[in-house]
Amino acid sequence: MNPATKINPEDYVLSVLSPEDRLKAALKIAQETFLKTTLTIKDIERAIKKVRRRTYEKTQRSSRC
Repeated sequence: MNPATKINPEDYVLSVLSPEDRLKAALKIAQETFLKTTLTIKDIERAIKKVRRRTYEKTQRSSRC
């Protein structure tokens, strides 16, 4: 019999989120992280919009098939 594997709670929480929610969480973490850099908020928000746009386009392409 195999011993029970140890589960990291953070990994479990992320695994139950939808891909969209995971993306939102990752972007929120990135936004908070980069607040302490020389990047401006506009730079970060522009990058976030770009990533979201690409993700949205991919989901739209895959749903058409």
